[in-house]
Amino acid sequence: MSNVWAVQKATTRQKGCAVVMKVAVLTGGGDCPGLNAVIRALVRKAPHHGFEVMGVRDGWQGLIEDRHFLLTRENTGGILHRGGTILGTSRCNPFKVPDGVESVKRTLAREQVDAVVAIGGEGTLSCATAMYRLGLPVIGVPKTIDNDIGLTDYTFGFDTAVHIATEAVDRLHSTAESHKRVMVVEVMGRHAGWIATHAGLAGGADVILVPERPADLVKVAEHIQHRHASGRRFSIVVVAEGALIKRGDEDEEHLVTSGKLDEAGRPRLGGIGALVGEEIERRTGVETRVSVLGYTQRGGSPTAHDRVLATRYGVYAADMVARKEWGQMAALQGNEIVSVPLADATRELKRVPSSFFEVAETFFG
Repeated sequence: MSNVWAVQKATTRQKGCAVVMKVAVLTGGGDCPGLNAVIRALVRKAPHHGFEVMGVRDGWQGLIEDRHFLLTRENTGGILHRGGTILGTSRCNPFKVPDGVESVKRTLAREQVDAVVAIGGEGTLSCATAMYRLGLPVIGVPKTIDNDIGLTDYTFGFDTAVHIATEAVDRLHSTAESHKRVMVVEVMGRHAGWIATHAGLAGGADVILVPERPADLVKVAEHIQHRHASGRRFSIVVVAEGALIKRGDEDEEHLVTSGKLDEAGRPRLGGIGALVGEEIERRTGVETRVSVLGYTQRGGSPTAHDRVLATRYGVYAADMVARKEWGQMAALQGNEIVSVPLADATRELKRVPSSFFEVAETFFG
């Protein structure tokens, strides 16, 4: 693919005796445990290739507004274990902002940026894909607690979210059993039920509701009634926020939303846990309580697994820049980090396959 960047320039410059490339790194979308580990690793590996790393503030918004600062070993020290992102983040999409794309191009030209490393999920990386098609030198790193990016086995942040959700399910078991209640645990997962399935399986849930398997709440209630009738006097239900549900008197499945839109213009999810809890109690007569984990799933320190995975992604991203693998994304396949086309990785979301969900269903009942 030929580079049609508006301001064509050489990709290297002389700085003293060393050849230096300027690499901009941004974090977009929802915050996620492990983002700082990627940034730190990229900065640590940069000198091996003669790079200078520019931190972009607040995702693509920072490139539109030309807001950035130099990243060094000193100002990225001590951030490995920290949650969130030292760069800040937003869900800004330059293609939906007047003059947004041209502003990004002007910033990159003005600051003499040779490459952009975009760390993000579906929205951020889809934008990176579109930018690459315009000729910009972009590389992607997959980030999302939902684990729904294609062509990679795992995204960093997912393991932390599952750990938090599993711990919550474990803790709720004791109160559910003591009070003979149904406990409904709402976890994140807009389009894919990876967190719900993993946490439900690890925590011994009796029902798991995910976007991939539309659920009839009448059947869910019947299942719980059967459990209680057979002497199992408490139940744990794990439900993904984006699960599709229907009541017995409804023909259509629907998504439960708050009625508002998020920064990306999508319906803001919320309320499915409460709705499922109300329906279960109404239909079974069993006292039901709801726990919504919300943002606790992506806050705080990353697990050791996510720290290592994010670090590997950051080091590999630096190597990708050195090889000028524009339009590619770092991905975990097996135990190896490899390069895959951004366009293929963002073409469709990776959802929980039936074969995997059926493993969890073995333990329902």
